[in-house]
Amino acid sequence: MSRIAISLCGEGRGHATRICTLVEHLECDHDILLFTSADAWELLSKRFGEGHPRVRVVEIPGIVFQYTDGRLDVMRSIAAGLDYQARQLGPLVDRLMRELELFNANIAITDFEPALPRAASRQGIPLVSVDHQHFLLAYDLDALPWSLQWNAWFMSHAVWMYVVEATDTVVSAFFRPPLRRGWEHVVQVGPLLRREITAAVPHDGGFLLSYLRRHTPFSAVESLTECGLPVKVYGLGARESVGNVSFHAIDEQRFVDDLAGCRALVSAAGNQLIGESLHLGKPLLVLPERAHSEQLMNSSFLAAMGCGDVALLEEVTPARVRGFLDQLGSYAPALASVAGRMDGTPDVLRIIAHRLAAGADAATVQSPG
Repeated sequence: MSRIAISLCGEGRGHATRICTLVEHLECDHDILLFTSADAWELLSKRFGEGHPRVRVVEIPGIVFQYTDGRLDVMRSIAAGLDYQARQLGPLVDRLMRELELFNANIAITDFEPALPRAASRQGIPLVSVDHQHFLLAYDLDALPWSLQWNAWFMSHAVWMYVVEATDTVVSAFFRPPLRRGWEHVVQVGPLLRREITAAVPHDGGFLLSYLRRHTPFSAVESLTECGLPVKVYGLGARESVGNVSFHAIDEQRFVDDLAGCRALVSAAGNQLIGESLHLGKPLLVLPERAHSEQLMNSSFLAAMGCGDVALLEEVTPARVRGFLDQLGSYAPALASVAGRMDGTPDVLRIIAHRLAAGADAATVQSPG
């Protein structure tokens, strides 16, 4: 039995889903202390509440993306991040150092959260970094349009400042271009998939599934109303139906069932959901926000794989959705090559087991007698 401290960014669904997958596999044999904020704290505190005695979820302050008029506001988000680092990060690191000492952690794992890596580094605790964002530093992105390459270079500085150097660095992504020179130590894995996803049996239930972020403009919802299929929308909360479009509160098992049973997916362009959809062989029309560079990069890689299409969230129209549905057959060959082969969870679990074993060996060598 070991003691594992984990931290993750609280914004969005992807970080929480990745860490939830790891904890589900680790909690039987290890004590786990989880630090997170915002959406991830709400999800994980419910998921690992009563009935999970070896997992404790602790809420901490975290960075939250800023929106103006329903659109990601890059400058306000950067300002909020700088304010967080100036005012909250230092005291939070001190707090987590005390938590780690009391917990007596053997290793730390982080998914793009800055405080735990700094606390672990000061206490000499091995750190495993598992996230998507490190692709900005480690991956050769020459295949992207030049404007996105520039954005990636700009954003990579934030990643470099955000997370200190880790003992092991893992990038979880549905795409896998070559690594840059100097980053050969990085381990590339697919998205970390929950047991519900890997156990799901895909079929065509004759409906369209949509997952949209809470700031989605209503014009994007209207674009789904004339597609000719029933549409189930998650992410905007339960509300009255609009024509063929019904709205559903987030329920993880129900969402997985609908993902397995949908004909196709129209969705925000998050790495995690794209990976889950590809694993189940589902074609995607992804809707990146105009100002969200990471989503635009994900979208570009998806289109290059031939597994789906792209339309800007702010510009998607009913005709664009119908055109995507008319072309579903063209995505079948590319989807067949990746379906059932996306899960990176076993690879990450092996890295964690290796790091725990190395720590145990070192402790045995250092012990007297």
